[in-house]
Amino acid sequence: MMWVTLLALFATSLLSEMVLGAQYDYGAYDPRRDDFRKGTFPDGFIWSTATASYQIEGAWNVDGKGESIWDRFSHTPGKVDRGDTGDVACDSYNKYREDVQLMKAMGLKYYRFSLSWPRIFPVGTRAGGVNQAGVDYYNNVIDELLANGITPMVTLYHWDLPQALQDRYGGWVNEALVQHYRDYATFAFQTFGDRVKYWITFNEPWAVCVAGYEMGFHAPGIQGSGNSTYLCGHTILKAHASAWHSYDQTFRSVQGGQVSITLSCGWTEPFDPDLPADVIAADRDLQFQMGWFAHPIYTSQGDYPPAMKDIILQKSLAQGFQESRLPQFTAAEIASISGTYDFFGLNHYSSGIAMDKVSTGQDPNFWTDQDLESTVAPEWPQAASSWLYSVPWGIRRLLRYIKQNYNDPEIYITENGWSEEEADPPILEDTGRLCFYMGYINEVLKAIDLDGVNVRAYTAWSLMDNFEWAEGYTERFGLHSVDFTDPNRPRTPKQSVSFYKDVIANNGFPEGADVTTMVRNMWEECRGGPAGWAAATRANVGLLALSFLVSAMYFLNM
Repeated sequence: MMWVTLLALFATSLLSEMVLGAQYDYGAYDPRRDDFRKGTFPDGFIWSTATASYQIEGAWNVDGKGESIWDRFSHTPGKVDRGDTGDVACDSYNKYREDVQLMKAMGLKYYRFSLSWPRIFPVGTRAGGVNQAGVDYYNNVIDELLANGITPMVTLYHWDLPQALQDRYGGWVNEALVQHYRDYATFAFQTFGDRVKYWITFNEPWAVCVAGYEMGFHAPGIQGSGNSTYLCGHTILKAHASAWHSYDQTFRSVQGGQVSITLSCGWTEPFDPDLPADVIAADRDLQFQMGWFAHPIYTSQGDYPPAMKDIILQKSLAQGFQESRLPQFTAAEIASISGTYDFFGLNHYSSGIAMDKVSTGQDPNFWTDQDLESTVAPEWPQAASSWLYSVPWGIRRLLRYIKQNYNDPEIYITENGWSEEEADPPILEDTGRLCFYMGYINEVLKAIDLDGVNVRAYTAWSLMDNFEWAEGYTERFGLHSVDFTDPNRPRTPKQSVSFYKDVIANNGFPEGADVTTMVRNMWEECRGGPAGWAAATRANVGLLALSFLVSAMYFLNM
């Protein structure tokens, strides 16, 4: 599942959609920053792909599974493009063995996927009963992965809350969910933890709260007034900490695993780097994206970042509230949340440019709380997703920022990817995705080699085309194409599969490797955006054709 970035929501908020001419030319080629760097990643580096339960499993009402908020949301007319649903999706509930073979053929040793809470607890609670068929399914997936030499990395919550908990409590705005989530997480640790050593409590709480409880274009579809967004985040932070402590106190000594959270964040540059107000606005953007959750967890001070606390309090008082709309933690809660991590999970896709702009509106709003306006550089290549631009150097700067501000943690990049439009026939020569991965993976290598950032994992989103939330099947992020018009949901490898397979096999870009030669040949053209990508394809078709043909023949005959 991928991240609904801040840039996308800006486009639907009161902020400007206009592409402005930034004071600093962020689109210009800078050889010191942008040149290709050969080399390999550290020994033991984790290469992975990722998916999420609702996006791939299907079987929405099969074998005792309960209804999720995304089942309800997608079945509501007008909520998802074309009325698409995840009722069948990629049918991975029935095709998981085939999916594992896709991973094995790529040389993957890790795979990130999520559990469906209502597939295990149909009504969301332990007291409401366990669905053994759901437990059996995940046991089978885990065992199939391990039998093929692939280590599972499991996300406990990737947005599909049991609808029964939404109906009963109103969802994540209600702190009653903390105990129910702890019960669910504890059951998962107890049931699967003998084989699962990497756990992620929540995927992108920013997107859960902003898209689901402020803007309303994700499930559960609540259009809040600025309060529900922060209540949602408050509950999720407490639930994350509760689950982490459950593992730490009961299971860690026996199972030896790790537990953390995955946060989404784009990189943000100031519109005018010589203007202090813009520099502060760019950092404020990062605080509202990532610091909202990272500061309470990854700093010794705990609590929300001062930049958020100060501005939301000022706005709240000016709007006639008696106290801040951002809830307060008790001292005990701050102590309980701080330090609840074993690594830093990061989903990163895009970058933006921020300008200081004071918002004086009286309507409580997550966006106007921030006092900034967002834009992009016109030269940045854009994906099919309205919010996604290719800015490879942004990931390096974000990784360095995390190192400097959040205790120099081990960083697991848990999502990074590129979307293309749905096409008939499907796009298999996905040069845009190949160029995206090439640039971003190389910038991760620079962050490790040149900046000393402790990056331990890179995860490509996604293993295959899937249900892309409110966009349905109109946007495709997969390394493998899926034919959603065919009941059998056949998978076909795209050109990017061969590239990623070669990167994994070589652990990067060593001198003399074919993948390194290919990247050097394509580097300049890839920097040129879509027009350059077409040239890159023509210039390197010979280097890619044989590997791609062999892979395609293998999969078509599975």
